[in-house]
Amino acid sequence: MKRLATIILIALSTITTSYAQNNVQSQNQFQMKLNAGIITEKIQETKQFYTENLGFGVTFENEFYLLMHTPGHQAQLSFLLPDHPSQQPLFQSKFQGEGAYLTIEVQDVDELYHQLKEKGVQIKIDIRDEPWGDRHFAIQDPNGVGIDLVKYTGPAN
Repeated sequence: MKRLATIILIALSTITTSYAQNNVQSQNQFQMKLNAGIITEKIQETKQFYTENLGFGVTFENEFYLLMHTPGHQAQLSFLLPDHPSQQPLFQSKFQGEGAYLTIEVQDVDELYHQLKEKGVQIKIDIRDEPWGDRHFAIQDPNGVGIDLVKYTGPAN
C-alpha cells in the first residue's frame, strides 16, 4: 500500500511539474514588447524634441531610422523616414499628423509641467485633475502626435 501511495505521489508530482512547465512555456510564448513607430520626414526635429523635453535617449540611429527609449529604458518609440527603399510598402506612407497619441506616466507631473513651460513648449491641454484619477496635461510632438503626460492619483471620492 505504501508503495502504491509513493507511486501515485511521484506520478502526481510529475504531472503537476509538467503542467506548470507547459503553462509557463505557453505564457512565455506570448510575452510581448511593444515599440510604437511613426513614419515621418521630421526625424531630426523629433529626436531633438524627445531628448531635450522628455529626456529620451537614442537606442539606435541610422540615416532612415531612429529608435528612442524613455528614461530608465522602460519603453521605446521609433521613427522611420517615409518612402525608404529598404522598407516594404506597408511601412512607407508618412503619418498625416492626426489620430495618434501617447500617454506617458510620470512621477511628478507638476514638476514636468513647469519645466516644459519654462522651456517654451506649447501646452495643448493645461494641467488638470480628472474624476477618474488622472492629473495630467498634454503637449504635441513635431509630427502632430498628442502626448498626454499623466500621474495617476486615484479617483476622487
